[in-house]
Amino acid sequence: MCSPLDFSIIPRFILIQKGGSMSLKRKFIRFVLPSIASMLVFNLYTMVDGIFIANYAGETSLAAVNLAMPFINFMFAFSLLLSIGASTLISIHRGAGRTERANQLFSMNTAVLSVLALFISVSCVLFAQPLAVFLGAGSDTLNYVTEYLRIIGGFGFFFIVSYSFEVLIKADGFPQLSTFGVLLGAVTNIVLDALFVFGFHWGLAGAAWATGISQLLTFLVFFSHFLFSRKTHFHFTRFTLDLSQYQRIVPIGIADCITELSAGVIVFAFNHQILSIIGTSGVVSYTVMTYVYNLVLMAFVGIAQGCQPLVSYAVGQQDSKTIKLVYRYGLTAVALTSVLCFGGCWIFTPQIVSVFIRPQETALFGSTVAAFRLYSFCFLIMGYNVLTSGFFVALAKPKAALTLSLARGIVVILACLLAMSSAFGALGIWLTPTVSEGLCLILSFILLIKAKSWAAA
Repeated sequence: MCSPLDFSIIPRFILIQKGGSMSLKRKFIRFVLPSIASMLVFNLYTMVDGIFIANYAGETSLAAVNLAMPFINFMFAFSLLLSIGASTLISIHRGAGRTERANQLFSMNTAVLSVLALFISVSCVLFAQPLAVFLGAGSDTLNYVTEYLRIIGGFGFFFIVSYSFEVLIKADGFPQLSTFGVLLGAVTNIVLDALFVFGFHWGLAGAAWATGISQLLTFLVFFSHFLFSRKTHFHFTRFTLDLSQYQRIVPIGIADCITELSAGVIVFAFNHQILSIIGTSGVVSYTVMTYVYNLVLMAFVGIAQGCQPLVSYAVGQQDSKTIKLVYRYGLTAVALTSVLCFGGCWIFTPQIVSVFIRPQETALFGSTVAAFRLYSFCFLIMGYNVLTSGFFVALAKPKAALTLSLARGIVVILACLLAMSSAFGALGIWLTPTVSEGLCLILSFILLIKAKSWAAA
């Protein structure tokens, strides 16, 4: 949920500790652990969604959720496109003492985003079935995907605007409230999943209602902060619509937008290749892997985001020694997390898969276990690429960050998917993430070598 570009203001903790006695290692731990926790909370409750759906609505419903997932990624990506840049510019105005301009930009961007979010939400409800077909739904999943999209689309406004408010609340200096809002949404989603899916037997529709209502609640928490809190620095005010502002807002948010959007693009591409080579059962297997993959990815993103404020502040101080030390700490954290995630997934593969697929489904269970073990090799590599991309952002090197994000998220992995699936079939599909991350790791090294300025002693 947090954005790699969201370091527009230096956290007050760093400012307080300037010249203080707290060691850099303790600062690193204090920033990284909450960042990882925030990332994992959001993805854990989407995983719980999948667990309820798989066990009480069936494997076809689980496949339907995965087919619909690119649209959800699109909503979050669109929100980031406008929110990250607006957050940065608002904070710049505040720092320069231009409070009224900051409030006008905050109000204008919220209004513009709300109108566009409402348009996306209504469009999804009206055109849910054509959208389901576009996303790859077949005769066995079309009704499921259509129903899920129609309900999720009805809450699309709250998905998009609450994600924007989450970014702005952190820029407002209240990261704890951001975490609370996400956690409240997670708990609500889990409780309503149990009630709607298991208690009321609403199946996939129940899971969609649970997710939508949890986003509505998160929206209300964040909106109330800006509307009623006396502590907020951002206030709604009258504004003049100035669309030229988006010439600055959009370029700042484009890297994060692509990163979020690429997740949907990859799921979309994998789903289509899997359906053509393996069938719906392969999509069920891939859905299980996607849930775990996102959980592991968010752990690495949490490490990268925890490093970024420390690095950005050190850049401002021209302190290359601290930058190198933080990167070294980040590499150590990534290495430990990589081994832990890969080892856990390899050793406990049957137990993980059994959470989503009943062992009695012998053929599907066995094929998913075998495929997941192959897929999990990418966990040993991907963290280094995520960390390096985050560092380029913190170092104010957006071109390098965008290059690596595009390579990881779209270009290299899509090329590998087409080549590997054509050459090796199903085996090639499951090994694609590992091959792709390996190639991107080489690109990371090349980009790091070129970025010599921060590494200079």
